[in-house]
Amino acid sequence: MHCITAGTVGAVVTCPLEVVKTRLQSSTAFLTPPRVVEPPGSTNASSELLRPEQRRKLSTTILRNRSQPQIMAISHCGISSTSTKSMSIIQCLRHIVQNEGPRALFKGLGPNLVGVAPSRAIYFCTYSQTKNTLNNLGFIQPDSPQVHIMSAASAGFVSSSVTNPIWFVKTRLQLDYNSKVQMTVKECIERVYAQGGISAFYKGITASYFGICETVVHFVIYEFIKSKLLERQNKRKTDTTKSSRDFLEFMVAGAISKTVASCIAYPHEVARTRLREEGSKYNKFWQTLHTVWKEEGRAGLYRGLATQLVRQIPNTAIMMATYEAVVYVLTRRFNNKSNEFYDF
Repeated sequence: MHCITAGTVGAVVTCPLEVVKTRLQSSTAFLTPPRVVEPPGSTNASSELLRPEQRRKLSTTILRNRSQPQIMAISHCGISSTSTKSMSIIQCLRHIVQNEGPRALFKGLGPNLVGVAPSRAIYFCTYSQTKNTLNNLGFIQPDSPQVHIMSAASAGFVSSSVTNPIWFVKTRLQLDYNSKVQMTVKECIERVYAQGGISAFYKGITASYFGICETVVHFVIYEFIKSKLLERQNKRKTDTTKSSRDFLEFMVAGAISKTVASCIAYPHEVARTRLREEGSKYNKFWQTLHTVWKEEGRAGLYRGLATQLVRQIPNTAIMMATYEAVVYVLTRRFNNKSNEFYDF
């Protein structure tokens, strides 16, 4: 329960960064559509915004002309047809507020709040159950890297399969650039269903499955660091109680493991966002990665990584420390009850 609460608070606080990251990953990437000036005498003298397809072509052209792409740079925010200025996270957030209003920073928050509790519950429940089962079966060494890999893979697969429609709707809402009338969750669901039925809500799920490797790397590294920390703790003190320092170390372990995992597996997130775009030219996972690499280079596969690290690392650190705290409290409580029973 505490882990879910922490995840919910984290989702609310980091929602603006989530919006920035999703838009950076998209093919439009904060492009401000330039006005099309019609020649004098035209019957329609008013300016018109470029269509999404034209914006994507403009984005590709600008990216090709970039002389020195920087993977960790938060680029393309607020790019117009005449500038290719890299901007900070603050400038990106300001760009959204100026063009779409403050509420736009929290687009997709509804599905995020709905999905964070079941996804975390399903993930940690599956991970713990798989880990305990594998440890009890005996054909694999208990608490070995193999156990952690299989447990994390199982948890990622089940969680992604069950909650993918929720994250799909969240991504679509975050990619809604309408500044006057924001699309509601109901309107988004009805629109997606009308376009492709139930199967449309599972676009990008292949990328999510490939993203399981990030979870695997994260937990393998985390469990390794955790085991070393436990060895140090046992040497440092004789009792089994844990202090705030111990949980602070768990936070550091979670932050380090998540950073490494995110850097290794990040391109799958870019592919997943592209696959979830409306009217997108991206159809399959490998085709999407190839297209992004061909048109935008290596930098295109890592767009939004810096924002992802700023958003995810503190959140993951808090989540892992909370998870360990809950497990510790429940374990001690059940052990105490068991001892009271036997004493009686």
